Amino acid sequence: MSYLQLLLIALSVVLTLCCDSGQTGGKRPLTHEAVKSNIKVYDAQEDPLYLTPFIEEGFLEEARGAAKVISPPFNSINSYSGFITVNKTFDKNMFIWFFPSKNEEDPVMLWLQGGPGLTSLFGLFSEIGPFQIENDTVAPRNETWCNSHSILFIDNPVGTGYSFTKEGGLPHDEIQIGEELYEALRQFFELFPELRKNDFFVAGESYAGKYVPIISDKISRANYDLPNSLRINLKGLAIGNGWLDPINQMNIGEYTFQLGLVDSKTKSRMDECRDKSIELLHQGHLVNSTLVQREITTIFKNATAYDNLYNYLLPADQKTEDIVESFVQRKEVRRAIHVGNLTFNPDELVDTALQGDIMVSVANILADLLENYRVLIYSGQLDLAVPYPTTVNYLEKLKFTSAEEYRAAERRIWYKKDDIAGYVKTAGNLTDIMILNAGHLVPMDQPEVAFEMIYNFTRNKNIGSK
Repeated sequence: MSYLQLLLIALSVVLTLCCDSGQTGGKRPLTHEAVKSNIKVYDAQEDPLYLTPFIEEGFLEEARGAAKVISPPFNSINSYSGFITVNKTFDKNMFIWFFPSKNEEDPVMLWLQGGPGLTSLFGLFSEIGPFQIENDTVAPRNETWCNSHSILFIDNPVGTGYSFTKEGGLPHDEIQIGEELYEALRQFFELFPELRKNDFFVAGESYAGKYVPIISDKISRANYDLPNSLRINLKGLAIGNGWLDPINQMNIGEYTFQLGLVDSKTKSRMDECRDKSIELLHQGHLVNSTLVQREITTIFKNATAYDNLYNYLLPADQKTEDIVESFVQRKEVRRAIHVGNLTFNPDELVDTALQGDIMVSVANILADLLENYRVLIYSGQLDLAVPYPTTVNYLEKLKFTSAEEYRAAERRIWYKKDDIAGYVKTAGNLTDIMILNAGHLVPMDQPEVAFEMIYNFTRNKNIGSK
């Protein structure tokens, strides 16, 4: 490592001047004098790297130098990681890890994980990132989406993974999540201003079916009040097996009955929970509606001994989340990605905070976005958590300009060489895809198909031709 690189990394320790105490991220404004007189060795093993003070003072080159991931096992690929402060009152800090594409013209993508409360590092290491975990270290992934996109992974919302907040700062609704996520993006594009001109897409899966429309809508609205030079160049959004419109996505009993996984008695019990949850939702009892909705899954698991809803051909829990969460908390990984000794948050923290929001629909927001942006909705055939028929159920009820065209459209067969990859339906800005032999985590189950799908979507190319 060069002396200049060491100096750039050392600058990040200026943040020790800006921290209130311990693991908090409270900041005082930096000055050039403070930077010049307080350079010391940055202890990446102990100290989280807070980027916001650098960004606020215009020290962008220093921030990028400090954020660059240069330690094994990740130093084979260019990337940047650290924390962006999105709310100083509650000391809310979001962990980001950015992988720029080798092609500077490639689209920029924000990837969001679901849960709620699941770290985006799951998607990075298990689905679309340049690394995959093998034998307690990492190996390159052949079908990484980073081959054709610059991808920003964010632990969203605060309280997820390495993103954190003081007590009382956890989000309780999607509006708050959208505001804070937008602030993280605003600062990200200050840190990498050369990327503003690139096409920008938001993508995510599962519960991110709510995050993706919310942040896309926030970007769209914010752009109206900004000069072109400061706008985020949003072109579209992609949602995989997304939980988006709960009231129309709860008919799991019928689906599992038709698959032969439950009998009519179990189906009736699942349907009763569905109806009760909807009734509570209409009455405004949002938390109770969530709790009853989750009883549907409990009934199914008790009746079938299934541990895993992500792929009905794999009834046992694959423990993939546990593997990722254990790996990213290792000492050498913490050191490499600049998180110091911060606590890695369990899923339950955010899940509990959002129980009053889980049953709230964002379908109307998605419908509005369809008027101006390309939207890809993709589903794995084998998913029980958010089955494809329940996704179609809400799509057919959306009110947008091309709604009738969608309902009348024929599905096309998507061939990949001589094999059937899936089925595609398009109308206006909407593309709806069902991918064969994949479950809840499409990029994990069908990596080549998923790569071709996202590449063609972000390039506005046809998906589903032989």
